[in-house]
Amino acid sequence: MNQAIQFPDREEWGEAVGAVCFPALVNGFQVTCAVSGESLIRRFGGEGTMLDLFRQHRWDLEEEAEAVIKAGQEDDQGRFWLS
Repeated sequence: MNQAIQFPDREEWGEAVGAVCFPALVNGFQVTCAVSGESLIRRFGGEGTMLDLFRQHRWDLEEEAEAVIKAGQEDDQGRFWLS
């Protein structure tokens, strides 16, 4: 199956931006998506690390990221932020 957007399992905590940053491959090109730690806690509670929260809810977050990417909503750094 040829998907236009794929999400490799290479997420990391970005201390400088206070967010879980994760790559997406869009038609073969890598872009960066991010979801803030505050957003993760607000949505899913504060049990575990931010990476734990991201991994527990990966499928929903990737679906949201796909919509943000398709809408072309990147910031001035080229990141696609989930709100």
